[in-house]
Amino acid sequence: MPKKPKQTLTVDGRELAVSNLDKVYFPECGFTKGEVLGFYLHVAGVLLPHLEGRPLTMKRYPEGVAGEHFYEKNAPVHTPDWVPRFPVPREEGGAPSPRILCNDRATLLWVVNLGDIEKHVILARAPRLNEPTSIVFDLDPGEPAGVVECARVALHLKEMLEAWNLETFVKVSGSKGLHLSVPLNSGTPYEQARPFAKAIAELAAQRLPGEVVSGMSKAVRRGKVFIDWSQNTDFKTTVSVYSMRARRGEPFISLPVTWAEIRKAVKTKSDRALFFTPAAALQRMEKLGDLHERVLTLRQTLPSAFTQALEAR
Repeated sequence: MPKKPKQTLTVDGRELAVSNLDKVYFPECGFTKGEVLGFYLHVAGVLLPHLEGRPLTMKRYPEGVAGEHFYEKNAPVHTPDWVPRFPVPREEGGAPSPRILCNDRATLLWVVNLGDIEKHVILARAPRLNEPTSIVFDLDPGEPAGVVECARVALHLKEMLEAWNLETFVKVSGSKGLHLSVPLNSGTPYEQARPFAKAIAELAAQRLPGEVVSGMSKAVRRGKVFIDWSQNTDFKTTVSVYSMRARRGEPFISLPVTWAEIRKAVKTKSDRALFFTPAAALQRMEKLGDLHERVLTLRQTLPSAFTQALEAR
């Protein structure tokens, strides 16, 4: 069968070759590669500020979500010269890895055309790779627990962090859990952020032993919410806000929600309002703007009692 000719797309003065736009990426609803590109084109204005300067790990689905996928950290050898990159030290040592920085619309659509449905980035920005701009808690429910149980735990974490005068923001993961962000933007190193996240997760597990676990063992997670604090390290990535997810047969979006919506989900014991299709996400963004905008700028520091105790230890 002859290959279909590539099409071109002009984005901010750059001509991009795009291919197989009619390929079905999400079989349950017939959502195509072209529609994935269209979503990212529409959402770029709110997404790019959250990606800018953060080395990207591509999660590529060349045949859609029903096919094989693979992670790609290094910029491919055929990466155009105009795509921004930054050398990131490898966890295992050796020469730094050239990583893509998704700083503009052309780069965003170029990686999407490679089958990169999800946008996974580190918590720091180049060149200050040891200074996460936020602390993140990934709330992952063990069946039969779900998003409602995560919402209950999220409210408890919010209250705990407020006692330390730390403001938190929440988004749905687009899969089955929630992500809490504690903005820092203050030069706080991972050496402080990671143990603080671990301490908060462990304290929550002590306070809510029937609902929460903070350990990595999957054997103890059934019916509970795992607070994954381990994302707060320099070599791990987290799915970005406004990213499409490839976890189901139809696309859902990792989208900011309000604490009022989280409280309502707990009160009604219903998670239906916490899943967003691409169309619903775009409609919501047009109405509400970027609910995570302050995550980019809000400057917060960890409690001095904690950092002093850490230094003394």
